[in-house]
Amino acid sequence: MNAWANIKAIMKRELGGYFTSPIAYVFLVIFLLLTGFFTFTVGNFFERGDASLVSFFTWHPWLYLFLVPAVGMRLWSEERRLGTLELLLTLPITTWQAIVGKFLASWLFLALALALTFPVIITVNWLGNPDNGVILAGYVGSLLLAGAYLAISCMTSAMTRNQVISFILSVMICLFLILAGYTPVTDLLTRFANPIVTQIVAAFSVMTHFEGFQRGVLDARDVIFFASVIGFALFTTGLIIRNQRAG
Repeated sequence: MNAWANIKAIMKRELGGYFTSPIAYVFLVIFLLLTGFFTFTVGNFFERGDASLVSFFTWHPWLYLFLVPAVGMRLWSEERRLGTLELLLTLPITTWQAIVGKFLASWLFLALALALTFPVIITVNWLGNPDNGVILAGYVGSLLLAGAYLAISCMTSAMTRNQVISFILSVMICLFLILAGYTPVTDLLTRFANPIVTQIVAAFSVMTHFEGFQRGVLDARDVIFFASVIGFALFTTGLIIRNQRAG
């Protein structure tokens, strides 16, 4: 079997694992309810009088902070707990093929959850004349953001067989990536650190890079940032699994 066939086989196995249990359906319902609540209630969608999805995308970094690690925490922890990790890695596939297959399957699942929010797009187009290009850019940014969180969750999941520990670690790392560019944090750093240091810290923030997508700007630097986070986290996942395999 070639590499892509191996990756597809892992993807099919992983997706099947989601939908053969209630986990996937519970997650989708919770995700859709929370996005609706934060968009229409907390975000004052109707009171804004603005035909845009600003109130929809603003909350995504915070929603994903808990929901994405809940999806990713089982990727490797579950394999280790059930003792199937060794079996998986003895199959005629490479470690990176297993990592990519698992990651893509979970990312596809998150993309499905995001796609199911299409009624929000229909609603805003029915109420006004929004810039659908800006909305599309927001969705692209949201998917990349989810991918970055997921890759981090994949990394923490490879560290431990305990899903709760994996969840907590990934939430902490993702929270750091949010707060690094949060205005109160950058203002505090400006008082005590060199402006260059503040800029470097802010550059690691997902908020800084996600804001461009919310404005409808597809900046290559923002895409590269999220791709780099995904690549680094998956590369680290590979190192962790290889070390465990060698041990």
